[in-house]
Parts: sequence; C-alpha cells; structure tokens
Amino acid sequence: MTSHRTASERADVPTHPGHDVRLGWARRAAWPVCVATLLLSAAAVGLAVLNRATVNDVTHLFLVVTNAVVGATVAARRPEHPIGWLALTSGFCFALQEACGQYAAHGLVVAPGSLPLAAALAWPQNWLWVPGNAAMALIPVFFPDGRPPSPRWRPAIWAVLVTGAAAMVTGALRPGANEQVAPVGAVNPLGVAGWQPVADLAAGAATLTSALIFLAAGAALAWQARRARGVRRQQVKWLGYAVALAVTVVAARLVAGWTDGRPGLFPYGSVFWDLAGGISGALIPIAIGIAIRQHRLFDIDLLISRTAVFVALSTAVGGTYVLVVGLLGAGFDASADLPVSFVAAAAAALLVAPLRHWLQRRVNLLVYGERDDPYAVLARLGQRLEQTQDAAAVLATSTATVREALQLSYVEIATVDGWSYRLGVPPAEPVRLPLAAGEPVGHLLLGPRAGESTLGARELRLLRDLARHIGVAVQAVRTLDRAQSLAADLQRSREQLVLAREEERRRLRRDLHDGLGPTLAGLTMRAEAAQELGPGTATQRLLEEIVVDARTAVADVRRLVNGLRPPALDTMDLAAALRSHVATGPADGPRVLVDVPAALPPLSAAAEVAAYLIAVEALNNARRHARADTVELRLWVDSGMLHLRVRDDGCGRRPGRPDGVGMHSMRERAEELGGSCVVTSTPGGGTEVTVTLLTGTKGTDGSDPGTAG
Repeated sequence: MTSHRTASERADVPTHPGHDVRLGWARRAAWPVCVATLLLSAAAVGLAVLNRATVNDVTHLFLVVTNAVVGATVAARRPEHPIGWLALTSGFCFALQEACGQYAAHGLVVAPGSLPLAAALAWPQNWLWVPGNAAMALIPVFFPDGRPPSPRWRPAIWAVLVTGAAAMVTGALRPGANEQVAPVGAVNPLGVAGWQPVADLAAGAATLTSALIFLAAGAALAWQARRARGVRRQQVKWLGYAVALAVTVVAARLVAGWTDGRPGLFPYGSVFWDLAGGISGALIPIAIGIAIRQHRLFDIDLLISRTAVFVALSTAVGGTYVLVVGLLGAGFDASADLPVSFVAAAAAALLVAPLRHWLQRRVNLLVYGERDDPYAVLARLGQRLEQTQDAAAVLATSTATVREALQLSYVEIATVDGWSYRLGVPPAEPVRLPLAAGEPVGHLLLGPRAGESTLGARELRLLRDLARHIGVAVQAVRTLDRAQSLAADLQRSREQLVLAREEERRRLRRDLHDGLGPTLAGLTMRAEAAQELGPGTATQRLLEEIVVDARTAVADVRRLVNGLRPPALDTMDLAAALRSHVATGPADGPRVLVDVPAALPPLSAAAEVAAYLIAVEALNNARRHARADTVELRLWVDSGMLHLRVRDDGCGRRPGRPDGVGMHSMRERAEELGGSCVVTSTPGGGTEVTVTLLTGTKGTDGSDPGTAG
C-alpha cells in the first residue's frame, strides 16, 4: 500500500552524522522493545491465571499490547516522532509492572517459596506505573505532528515529568502491599516505615497532574478540530472516532452496571463487558497510529457514518425489545414468556428497516451532503436559477448550490467568456468537469471535502448531472447577455447615426446660410438694379458682378456636393478613381506603387466612398508625416470582402503617440460599415494600414447624385 506522508512527516530534520546514527539505533530498538512488551504481557496473563485473576483484572493489557505495537510501528518508521516512544514507554512499563507484580504475588502470596527472586521482583511494581501514566498523558500533547500546540505547553510537560519523578522515588520506598496489580499484591521489600503518606501524596499529585494535562490536551485537540483542514482534520477525526467509541462503551457499561441489581458502577463478573471495556480502550492507540501513519487507510467518514447508524439502531432495537417485553409481560403470567419474547422480537424487527433508512439518510446528510438525493439538489438549483437573470448571479447561485449540496472544499465555475465565480480554497489539482449546451461554455472546478484526496463515483455522477443543467443555464444567460450587448450596441449606433446626421445637417445649413444664401441674395439684388438702370455702363458693370457671383455660387454648390461624395466616383469606378488620385498627386512626394485589379465587382456606394476616403487619408499621412521613399497601395476583393492596404517605408510612429483626427476618421468609416481598420507601425520600420470592408451591392444605399455645375 502506498504511504502518504503528511506535512509534518516532510518537515526538515537535522541530517548531521550523529543525528542519523541515533535515528538508526532508535529504528532498530523499536521492535525489540515491542517484542519484549508482548512477551512480558503474555507472561503476566499466564501468571494471572495461576493467581486466579478474573478477566477484568487483565483487560487493561489490551491497551498495553496495542500501545507497544502502535508505538513500534510509529517509532520504526518515524523515530523522531515522540508519540511512538511515548506509546512504547507506556506499554513496556505497564507490561513489566504487571509481569513483576504477578510473579511476586504468586511467589510470595499464592504459593510462597515457589518462585526464585519473588521478593526482589515485588519492588518494580511500586513505581513502574508512574512513567507508564506520564507517557500516556503526554500523547495528546504531541498529537498528531509530534510538536506541542504552542510553546506555552512546555511548563505543563515539565510539571508531568517533575511530579512523575517525585512519585517514582517516593513510590519506590512506599511500605506495604502494592495495589497496582490484581487480584493480590506483594509487599514492597524496600518499603520505609512511615513513608506511606508522603508516597501517597506524591502519587496523587502525579496522577492529578497527568490527568489534567491529558484532559487539557484533549480539549485543545477538540478546539483545533473545528478549524482543522486537510490531513490534520482527517487525523483528528480518527482520534475522535476512537474516543467516541470508547465513551460509548463506557456509557453502555455504566447503564449495564446500574441495571444489573448489583452494587458497583460497572457490571461485576461479566466477561462480555470486561472485554468490551478493554478492547474499546485499545482502540484509541490504534486510531492514533492510523492517524499518524495511514490516515487514508479507510474512509473515516464512512466508518463514522456506519458506526453512528449501527449504534443508533442497536439502541433503538434493544429499547423496543425491552419496552415491548415489559409492557406485554406485565399482563401475562410467567408461562407466556415465549409469546411475549416473540412479539417483542417481531416489533423490533419491523422497526429496524424504516429506522435504518431514516438514520442512514440523516447521517449521510451530515457527512456527505445531499449526494444521495440528487433530485432535491437539481430541484433547488432550478428554483434558484429561476430567480436570476444575469451571468454573475447564475454563477454565484450555481457555485453556492453545488458546494452546499456536497459540502465540498472548493467550487468554481469558469465560462469561456471570462466570467468566473469561486468559493473555498483551490486545491493543487482540482477536478475539472466540462460545461456544455450544444457547445462548450465553461468548466466546473471542484475540490474534495476537507481531508479527502478525491471525489467518489457517486459525487461525480451527481456533479455531471448538475454540470449539464448549469451549462444550459450559463448558455441561456450568455445568449441573453449577448442579445443585451447587441441591443446596446445597436442603440449606440443609432445615437451615433443621429448625431452624425444632425452634424451634417448643421454643416450644410451653415454653408448654405453663410455662403450660398448671401451670394444668391446679392445676385437677385444686382439683377433687379440692372433691370431698373437699363442699357449703359453701370448696367454692364452690374452684369459682370452678377457673373462673378454666379460662378462663386456654382463653386459653392460643387463644393457642397463634393463633400457629400467624391466626384471621381461619379465618373469612374473605385480602382480608376484611386489611380487618378495618385496620378494627380504632387511630384515631389514619395513614389506610389498602385496594385489594383483592372475591374472590380459591383460595390455599394458606401463601400466605394469609405475605401476611397480611407486610401486618400492614408496616402496623405504617408506624404506629410512618414518621410517615406515608397508607398504601396493595394486593393483586392476576396470572399465578398473588399481589402485595402497602404504601406510605406517611412520613419514609423513613435511609441505612445496618440492617434490624430485622420486615424480616428479612418477607423470610424470602416466600423460604420461593419469592417475594420488596423494600423501597425514600428519606429524606423514604416507604417501599414489594413482595411477590410463588406462589398455590398451597387445601388443598395441610394442613387448617386449628379455632378453639379
């Protein structure tokens, strides 16, 4: 099985030669100490049988054996971790104490003189329990990563060690029979008369200190478990699971002891309850070992779920059986025991099936979320999505629903449009599920529940169903947003068209009012004056002025018409108009190379005007600003698109220089027709203007105006 090292296992440790030697000796010593503990425990059990001990007298050896095995497992693989050596120390001390105590009891009390050195071996049992207890008390302090929760725990650790040392010294000299080993104890051969009160006081102080530190460390672990994440959370779950089982067994033993009609807290002489108590206590070191070495060995959440259901069912069935037997037995005589028991068993059996289903659903809801009820998740997702209209709300609602339903550590929805929404801390490698609705619309990124390494098959099946519905919702909102964006663009285009139309009308009105209007009014007045004067020199002069003003009016009209549409396009096509413009250009400008086809397909008037004006503006920019030697002008039609390119070998544009009016006008003309105008330039490398326009069809935007004049 693959071993998964925790963060604490990967922590840096010293690597100097002396440290490596000590770790090597520690690894080699772990299993011999464990084997010695097991042999001592076996000897203690055999001697206890000879001493007529009960099962309850030796059930604590389950804890001793598991401490030894778990301690050796941890110490051999991670010798720097103190918990392994604490568990080994505790197990070895208690095993040696039990073996020595049972040996001395048999050789001095049960069968005096039957065993050699019995008196000498009566001494270790008086003080070995102290380091065993102290080591057990310190295990929660160093769980799970081998370090105390904070430096403030150091005085507590020293308190355990100091009081333990005092208890060991005084206990070694305590007079009288030892009470640590059952059923009988031997007298301490080194006991000092009158020393018992001092020894008992020191033993009480050491026991109280160890108990307080043990409980405080356990409470600190429980408090930290509320905020623990990842591996640490799983490790704490293992310990909490074992402690909960042990507490449950203790509670059951208490109930059995109170109801058996005998004195004492626990049932006296019950082999079953004695074994249950010993085994339940042994589960705690086993859980500690699994948490440190193999916390992923089993699905702890599944174990908790199944155990909770089993305990609840057992309690319910047992309670039902007792209740039915009590109620029915009160109305029948003793001869009806069999029918009453049969009815009670039948009632308990009828209760089991629905109760088990109900309990399992409730426990799974707490542990796994709503993975067992996909319909409820889908229904809630649908109800929440009905109340959302924009993309951000859909993403937030879907993300929260998925995380809430399965209690995942991380959920993110990312769309192909760049929208995203996330909850939780992203794992190193999140699970990625596609979102699609006829086409890919995004991804659903997921992190498993805290402490788990991946998602199970049932979660993935539900998440794939959710992904399909989320994909449809995201696609619908994307379509709605796209429609709203297009509507907004259309509205802006309409506003720009209205503004452009009004600006053009204002310009025409200003030109007509300020230019052509006064000229025509002056012509009228001079004509009337000439009519009144009749033939003569004055009349001739007025007629000459009228001719000049008429020519000025004609020029103004021609200028206005030319402003609406280049006149060259009224007498020739776009290609010829561009050639004519280049041919009539200034002789001192750069050389212009024209590459246009001999004949172009029919173009719309708007496309012709836009291409002509953009080309003229690009050529003017090259003449005025580029200081170019050669300018290339190329025009071609491909796949229903009109392409125009003007490229020069001039100085190029300076980086960061803002666009002028000409650049803006070229882009606006292209974008008005659904095309594009891209200007690229590098310092010293020239400038290139690339334009793409829809060709349209001839006459789609109205008849061309005639030439004025």
